Amino acid sequence: MAAISFPEPMLRRIGAAAGEMMGTAPGMDFDFAAPAGEAALLPSDSVSWRVFKNPVTLFIGGVAAVLLELAEPGVRDGVWQHSNFRTDALTRLRRTGLAAMMSVYGPRSRAEAMIRGVVRAHERVTGTTSEGTPYRANDPVLLDWVQATASYGFIRAYHAYAETLSYRERDSALAEGAVVARLYGATGAPTSEAKMAAMFARMDARLVPSPIIAEFLEIMRTVPALPWVARPFQRMLLRAAVSLLPDALIARLDLEEWRLREHERRIVRLVARLADRVPLLEAPPAKASERVGLPADWLWQRHR
Repeated sequence: MAAISFPEPMLRRIGAAAGEMMGTAPGMDFDFAAPAGEAALLPSDSVSWRVFKNPVTLFIGGVAAVLLELAEPGVRDGVWQHSNFRTDALTRLRRTGLAAMMSVYGPRSRAEAMIRGVVRAHERVTGTTSEGTPYRANDPVLLDWVQATASYGFIRAYHAYAETLSYRERDSALAEGAVVARLYGATGAPTSEAKMAAMFARMDARLVPSPIIAEFLEIMRTVPALPWVARPFQRMLLRAAVSLLPDALIARLDLEEWRLREHERRIVRLVARLADRVPLLEAPPAKASERVGLPADWLWQRHR
């Protein structure tokens, strides 16, 4: 499907709005256009570069990933007890989003430095879950689950709502994600659809309901996470995220009322597919393309 052609000043304004969501956070400002010529952790022709350019499916996939993480008690209480999400959700969301952008589009040296900082910070995150089980953020099982949920959310959201990905493309995207996951210490993150399914089967008994999940969704319903023009769709996009979870898990987590209605599904697909065709010339994917010597709109033009 061809990129949508708008006057460049309008594309710059749209890109700036999306870039605010995708590529900025307090204390974590990066110039994705520099240094000129430096490659990212993943190649520009990767499936990941195509998937992560879509701000709509990034939001949906990110929420789905967090829901899966909050269903696991060690991850859930590590996040809720050691972060400022309750009091400053927007900053937390932007920091997490920027970390994802850096992992895919950032220059390799800066992406690796950022990841080392995250790993050091996680070394201090330890505690006991509300069920009485000790946890530590750098536990290999929890690291693998966090990386798996992120890959699952972003890939499935793009596949379900923006553009159908073949089985081979989904396998490729998972293998690409594992390259980044290893830097976080997640050496067992799934590298294929089959391995993802096996991990979900292994983790299933550990995934449990919690009032924190409902609290998270209520925070996400009201936080100004999206550019103003997209905020009327925010609750619908949350429903789209819940609907990516396995059916049995939706029921177990008591999220049935959050399922996407069929008419909403059609709207989400329309919005996500439109978002996939609008070049965001001020956002990290465009700036990273320029950094490696490609046109700013290359990612949007390559699939015409």
